[in-house]
Amino acid sequence: MGSDVADMNAQTRYPRVVDRATFQAQVDELRVREKAHSREGDAIAAARRRLPMVEVDATLELTGPDGPTTLLDAFEGRRQLIAYYFMWHPGHPAAEQCEGCTWCTSNVVELSYLHSRDITFAVFAQGPYAESRRYRDFMGWTMPWYSADPSKADLLVGRTVGMMHMVCYVRDGDRVFETWWTTNRGIEVMDNSYSLMDLTVYGRQEQQEDSPDGWPQPWGTDEHPDYHQVDGRPTAQWSRLAAGRSDEI
Repeated sequence: MGSDVADMNAQTRYPRVVDRATFQAQVDELRVREKAHSREGDAIAAARRRLPMVEVDATLELTGPDGPTTLLDAFEGRRQLIAYYFMWHPGHPAAEQCEGCTWCTSNVVELSYLHSRDITFAVFAQGPYAESRRYRDFMGWTMPWYSADPSKADLLVGRTVGMMHMVCYVRDGDRVFETWWTTNRGIEVMDNSYSLMDLTVYGRQEQQEDSPDGWPQPWGTDEHPDYHQVDGRPTAQWSRLAAGRSDEI
């Protein structure tokens, strides 16, 4: 093991070493761009708040812990709802469920801050309730969980059913309206792991990243062919298996 670490360290490149004043000058230069990025993010959020909205049938059926329920019920009485549409592979074990959805959903833990602003967060699995709920329990998640299977074609009208999506809703009494949605890399807003990685010198260590020559980028290679898996299953599952949970869902 020691020689392996030594070999890895010998092959790893590092940024050039400078004095504190030179380092701080370049941090200050980058900070200008970081602040501009923050201000642009604020401007985009402001534009998002000014989008029009489209009405959605509030009675569209979901399946929850007590059986059939509705989109309106998923608000849990709050004004707004963020729904994450979890990809699902019916009949497959935990190891073969969506690693990207697992990655992002694992980052959603504390919901009280959302609740304080009158927002409910819920997962809408695009598969049967019973087996997808067992996956939720295997992962140890506590957020509200529904199956969108009965109505996913209507809920995701105009979009690719089966893909991961995040959709925001607002209600006016018993009427429900869709206000925004995203998919693919837009889902990264759920994920603080990537945000933290982006602050480090080696970033996400993925092949598609723009990094200096020699920076470690094993993810997306034969060593780690899938960005969100370790040894053939979604990364976050290993701690659950170590805790003795069964992944036969």
